[in-house]
Amino acid sequence: MTLEDTKAARVEELARAKVNLALHITGQREDGYHMLDSLVVFPEVGDQISVEPAPHLSLQITGEFAAKLQGEPADNLVIKAAQMLAEHVPSASGAQIELDKSLPVAAGIGGGSADAAATLRALAKIWDASPSPADFSKLSLSLGADVPMCLEEKPARIRGIGEIIEPLSGFPSGAIVLVNPLIEVSTPTIFHALEKKDNAPLPEMPAQFESMKALANWLKTCRNDLQKPAISQASEISEVLDLLASQPETLLARMSGSGATCFALVETLQAAQAIASHLQEARENWWIRAARI
Repeated sequence: MTLEDTKAARVEELARAKVNLALHITGQREDGYHMLDSLVVFPEVGDQISVEPAPHLSLQITGEFAAKLQGEPADNLVIKAAQMLAEHVPSASGAQIELDKSLPVAAGIGGGSADAAATLRALAKIWDASPSPADFSKLSLSLGADVPMCLEEKPARIRGIGEIIEPLSGFPSGAIVLVNPLIEVSTPTIFHALEKKDNAPLPEMPAQFESMKALANWLKTCRNDLQKPAISQASEISEVLDLLASQPETLLARMSGSGATCFALVETLQAAQAIASHLQEARENWWIRAARI
C-alpha cells in the first residue's frame, strides 16, 4: 500500500475496556502517583474510534454516553493524543476523528485511556507512522498511566504506575459480564479514602492458567484494594457485587479499577450472555454487557 493509499483510508479501532481482575496498591511516589500491582484484561467491548484524513484535526463525539463528554474538545484525551502524535510524525497532517462513546464515563474501566490509545493506533495507520513499540509506549505514558497498557490490549500484569507491562502468555479463554449501576465515582476521592497505601503485591503467579476456574481460584487470593473505599462512597457497588456473585455461573465477582463497574468471570460467552440478560430484566437502568476475554 502506498502512502497516498494509506492516507485515503478510513480506519476504525475498537477501544476495548480495561478491566482490573486484581488491583493491589503497593505505594505512593512523591509526585502523588500510586504504585500498583495488577492483572488486567481487555474484553471485546468498548468505544469505537473512526479516523479519516482531513485538512485539520477535529473530533466528533456520538453514542450512548456522548453527552457526558461535551466539553472543550481540546480537553479531550483523544485530541491530546492526536496532537501529541502529530508532533512526532513528520507525515502527519490533519484528521477527522469520531468517537462513538458506548462505555460509561468515570467507570473504572479505562475508557478515556482506551480512547486515546485507539486514536494513536488509528492515526499511526492513516499517517503511515511506525514508531517502535517502546517509543509508542513511552510517548503514550505522557497521556496517562493507563494508556500504554491500553495500546497493547493484551492480558498483562501491570506494575509501577502502569508503565511496567508484562504480557501473559497462555491466558485461558472465557467471558466476562460487566455491570455499572450508572453512578460516577471520583478516582481521586477513592484514593483519598484508601486507608493503607503500602499493601502487599500480588501473590506468586502460576506460569499459566489452565482454565478460567484456575484463574478465578488464584484471583480469590488477590484483592482490589480500592473496592472497600469505593463502596464507602457508593453503596450501590455492594448491590452489584452481590447480584453478580449470586449467579450460579459466576466464578468470581469483583469491582474493576476505582469503580463503579463490577465484573463476573464465567467460562463461556453463552453463560455471560445469560447472566447479562437476567440482570438487565431486573435492573433496566443499569449498563450491562457480556463479552469474550
